Amino acid sequence: MFPDLSRDDVFRLETARLWLRWPRLVDAPAIERFCSLWEVARYTARVAHPYPAGSAERFIYAAREGNDMGRELTLVITPKKGKRDVVGSVSLELRGGERLTLGFALAPEAWGKGMATEATRAMVDAGFALTKAVEMLASVRVEDAASCAVVKKCGFEIASTGLKGAPARGGLLEHHTFRLGRQSWLDAYAPEGWAAHALLSPTAVART
Repeated sequence: MFPDLSRDDVFRLETARLWLRWPRLVDAPAIERFCSLWEVARYTARVAHPYPAGSAERFIYAAREGNDMGRELTLVITPKKGKRDVVGSVSLELRGGERLTLGFALAPEAWGKGMATEATRAMVDAGFALTKAVEMLASVRVEDAASCAVVKKCGFEIASTGLKGAPARGGLLEHHTFRLGRQSWLDAYAPEGWAAHALLSPTAVART
């Protein structure tokens, strides 16, 4: 579903403070460091705790394969200034042909600074701009107030609440399902000149 342009591993998004780019094997230590923390894993459906050895490398390989195949877009988050280690990830996965599901995780040292909202908003813009998706969905644990606030700031509204599977947490847990439709994004959230937010390789530009 994602076009050739985002399947190139030099594809990246720029925000005021962040780069969002494809993950690389060199990122594994930073990813393992924050994914190993219970405060990061606790509200996720897939991050095991304790975090098994080699999981960061497997995440990177899977993300790169998914990006290359065009079935998802998974990017890691790095600050533009100071230490450039990965501080989180954000992803969009194809669901049912016309829907994308949003997911994100952020290291604790980046909490409370608006970085999750900044990265998520850029990814939402990219998802609608690069695909024909009619809507995006985000599933958030009811207790995860911080993540609920992030998706609300990005224009999502609660569509339903109920039990959903969380394999890494051992079963069914109560989640809010948030929804953002394409028309709502166009009416209120679409940035002007979105392409200015994406820095593309010369080969990617040639393919557009």
